[in-house]
Amino acid sequence: MEAVPQMGVVQSVNVTQGMDPGALAAATQLAGTPQLGFWDMVANATPVVQGVMGMLAIMSLISWSIIFFKIFQIHIARRRATHERALFQNATNLADGVQSLREQGSSALYPIAKRGLVEFRRLEQSVIHPNLKFRVAGDNLRRVLEQGVSESLSDMSKSLPFLATCASSAPFIGLFGTVWGIMNSFHSIGQMKTAALAAVAPGISEALVATAIGLGVAIPAAIAYNSFMGMLNGVQTEMECFASEFLNRAQLELPWMSKRSE
Repeated sequence: MEAVPQMGVVQSVNVTQGMDPGALAAATQLAGTPQLGFWDMVANATPVVQGVMGMLAIMSLISWSIIFFKIFQIHIARRRATHERALFQNATNLADGVQSLREQGSSALYPIAKRGLVEFRRLEQSVIHPNLKFRVAGDNLRRVLEQGVSESLSDMSKSLPFLATCASSAPFIGLFGTVWGIMNSFHSIGQMKTAALAAVAPGISEALVATAIGLGVAIPAAIAYNSFMGMLNGVQTEMECFASEFLNRAQLELPWMSKRSE
């Protein structure tokens, strides 16, 4: 009874069948001992692909630095904003509320309140008629507080655009390295005049590492960016509520703010 050949043997025969012995020897020499380790594939890649991998590694390093820093910064800001807003609500009057915020180290809300106080002093020292002053005071103070909220959020959102850039561009940068590596592999095939799998596979596998690294950079950056935007929305809500409460207290407690024209 005739033995049935194994599948791997069949594939080997099909790949090398009809190949010129010299080309087969060249392919075998090029392939050498199979290098399946990650660092081996990186070390054996072409200089262009290695440059792409280096760029992606730098982007990954910067991204993770931003991610760890923003986790700490935004989490602390949200916790402080919630705590300080409660202090302001429990204060007996506007002055005590602002003072309690001032006493907090690295306060999240005091910079907003400080802008309001500066605008108060400016309006009080202005020579505008009292009937006109109270009309413009409310609008001016609201705009100043909104600017304070925007500036505070802008400080916390710094560096987040870099995460968005990594999330959108890293896969394409890695794909460029892969395409370049595959082009180099096909060029080698043309020079050796053979399409042996042993000659093609190492170059393609080394090229595909660039795409894998690109995805490894993009996925954490995309997840972190979306998470941070959600956390910033929570901080923004706390700050906007504080700005509204600050304005309401000012209109209720300051005489010239509550004056109405007849």
